[in-house]
Amino acid sequence: MEKVDQYIEKIKNWKEETILLREICLECGLEENFKWMHPCYTFQGKNIVLIHGFKEYCALLFHKGALLDDTNNLLIQQTENLQSARQIRFRNKQEVIDLKSAIKAYVFEAIEVEKAGLEVKMKKTSEYEIPQELEEALKSNPELETAFYDLTLGRQRGYLLYFSQAKQSKTRISRIEKAKPKIFEGKGLNDREV
Repeated sequence: MEKVDQYIEKIKNWKEETILLREICLECGLEENFKWMHPCYTFQGKNIVLIHGFKEYCALLFHKGALLDDTNNLLIQQTENLQSARQIRFRNKQEVIDLKSAIKAYVFEAIEVEKAGLEVKMKKTSEYEIPQELEEALKSNPELETAFYDLTLGRQRGYLLYFSQAKQSKTRISRIEKAKPKIFEGKGLNDREV
């Protein structure tokens, strides 16, 4: 696919690893696409894996990795709040070469997950912990509380994750303060201004 060729041509890091992972995905019979600005491989229109490079490593991300057996103990949950996707990380070309048969086994298992129509059971918004700083802000400002709970569940979840990721209380308070205008406008954390 031309977009993937262009992507590979432009990347500075992880070029060889990306090329090898691409070959493995295609050998497994996946269709090549370009989504979320990265090479993405699908089966009958369903996302199976995505190749992307980070500063420290290159990764093959399995969209429904949480449903895989992980028999070789290779899958990594990128962040604790990521519910479905899992990665296999590579720090050099040799790791990709050494793990080729395991990677293929994981890809084939991911295809079977799609064929079976399996879905990851996602955590409900009500199951996320509300940071104490947000609770206090909502209690002290009824208009903010109304505006927050009028947001879609997905937008609420986005804010809850964003606020709770801050390690220090003062950072959580600062994030809440900065988010108030968007919350009052009914917008999500990543909604763009029009």
